[in-house]
Amino acid sequence: MVLETENAQVDDYLDARGLTCPMPLLKTKLALNAMQSGQVLKVSATDAGSQRDFQRFAELSGHVLLRSEHASGEYHYWLRKS
Repeated sequence: MVLETENAQVDDYLDARGLTCPMPLLKTKLALNAMQSGQVLKVSATDAGSQRDFQRFAELSGHVLLRSEHASGEYHYWLRKS
């Protein structure tokens, strides 16, 4: 995975911590639907499966996964809406 930028400006934030698959991804899709093209959504999750899900979602949806991080049992994703 190639990161487009290290410091993406965040336009919206979704706290999906504590949710299990498929809820983090479903809530992300809803949040992105409400955003304008080019805006960036940051998502925080605790579901380990979200790593695979978010990367695949970006590939299939056309949205750009700018960055992903894992620290202290939390996963953070920055997605740019296509």
